[in-house]
Amino acid sequence: MTNQFDEMAVVVDWLDCCRSRDLEALLDHYADDARLECACEGSSISGRSALADYWRPKLSAVASSAFGLEEISPRGNGVVLDYLSFEGRRVQIVFGFDAEGRISHMRCAPSSQ
Repeated sequence: MTNQFDEMAVVVDWLDCCRSRDLEALLDHYADDARLECACEGSSISGRSALADYWRPKLSAVASSAFGLEEISPRGNGVVLDYLSFEGRRVQIVFGFDAEGRISHMRCAPSSQ
């Protein structure tokens, strides 16, 4: 079954929300029960409220190079994004999606590049 949405475009839109610091628009990209596994901070969270708590401080204090796109590519049934975090550090995120094109899970870790 092929997805009826462009996963790469969803990730680019997600990154644009980070750049514009638009928390509500960012949260709208997630499924209601979305999970985030963050190896950068050693945390695992799920749900809109927890995602808001995770992203709010990151969007309010950003480095000048924050949310710069390094590389984006499809992988299996998801997308891999290498980008510069809110601190300007290289991070890699693997995105997975639900049938409606919303982010169902993410796994991030410091980039090995």
